[in-house]
Amino acid sequence: MSRYLPHIAATLSLGLPLIGSHLARMAIGVGDTVMVGWYGVEALAGLVIATSFFHILFFLGMGFGTGVLGLIATAIARGDETEVRRETRMALWLSSGFGLAVMPLMWFSEPILSALGQSPVVATYAQEYLRIAGWGLAVVLCQLTLNSYLAAMERTQVVMWVTLAGLPVNVALNWVLIFGNLGAPELGVAGAAIASLTVQCLQLVLLVTYAAWLPMARKYNLFQRLWRPDWSALRRVASIGLPIGLTMVAEGGLFVGSNIMMGWIGTQQLAAHGIALQITSIAFMAHLGLSNAATIRVGQAKGRNDPAFMRDAAMTVTWMSLAFACLTIVLFLTAAVPLVRLYLDPADPQAEAIIRIGAGLLFFAALFQLADALQVLALGFLRGVHDTRVPMMIAGFSYWVVGMPVAWGLAFPLGFGPAGLWLGLCAGLTLAAALLLARFWQGHARGVWTRPATAV
Repeated sequence: MSRYLPHIAATLSLGLPLIGSHLARMAIGVGDTVMVGWYGVEALAGLVIATSFFHILFFLGMGFGTGVLGLIATAIARGDETEVRRETRMALWLSSGFGLAVMPLMWFSEPILSALGQSPVVATYAQEYLRIAGWGLAVVLCQLTLNSYLAAMERTQVVMWVTLAGLPVNVALNWVLIFGNLGAPELGVAGAAIASLTVQCLQLVLLVTYAAWLPMARKYNLFQRLWRPDWSALRRVASIGLPIGLTMVAEGGLFVGSNIMMGWIGTQQLAAHGIALQITSIAFMAHLGLSNAATIRVGQAKGRNDPAFMRDAAMTVTWMSLAFACLTIVLFLTAAVPLVRLYLDPADPQAEAIIRIGAGLLFFAALFQLADALQVLALGFLRGVHDTRVPMMIAGFSYWVVGMPVAWGLAFPLGFGPAGLWLGLCAGLTLAAALLLARFWQGHARGVWTRPATAV
């Protein structure tokens, strides 16, 4: 046990601020959902679809900022200052370029969503939100890259505080712009979009300022000649990051697909589904933060060529994540109704029906807590050793060959409805967790695979 104590301390030092930053970022989304839910059920359904649309593009683009975390941690462990600078710069290039390139999809999202079976009212609300919030995608992706840059230097506390600072600002702007308080126009979902975009820009300014000021980072000269291309580094970051983005799309697409299919069932079911997913996502942020910490720790072990350190670090974070998952299961099983009720105006005539549906869905959310925790941890381990291509294929198979067909089959042909969709999510996540963990523990943790990730 004593050999794990240093790993516990180090993981908590890295992981708790990362968890805090993920929760704060999630809280901004929760604030939008709660306050738009008070505004109206149709507006809430439109926001659920809009944020799903936004997030599927975010997942595809986030691989560059996420993938560079392991690369930077390994380069720092080797003492390679040039590599840190090159890879971070090109991750910023790829992140900003991707965000701008996909903006037309959000600008013309209404016909796309209508073609996917969403009602005209929901599609209109969604496009209204995305035409404003979509400009924040490049901003958020660059934030993610700088988060990885600072986290790899173990400056995760700053990432947390910058994210937390945006939360009260977002809530205040929502209150003014959604409902038309303090003499402002009543903008509804557009007000929520303006609030989010404003906060995202402020957070990026703070991160850039800190990264330029940080004494220990000055040796990297990150922002000097930022406009100069570095094609070999760009290809390296892209080769690591694109599979991560596709992996995130495979997983995120499973949930987005469930949103779309839930919209086929009904507006109340879609609103309840969005609330239940957001509650489970809040719990997921803890596992995501621990996964990010695992990527850093495993990346450091790779840079020092220390397989024993790698195994101990991975085992430590696994038990920590499983312990939290057990607490979450108890909460979902005992407090489902109060949790869902937080999102709705009690005076809304549809509120009780949505609460009943949402509380039932949280029972199924409890079922996949362990699998969801393990699959994101396994991905964190594999990113730490720069292994992203095979995990991408595992995720695609688990979520789309197994998870989505099972969800559709149970929900519609077999008539289980919303419960069937969530059982399909459970199936995909469980299979992914088993296959990804097997790849890490039977390969990398045993030192079986020593080739670089680009050749894996």
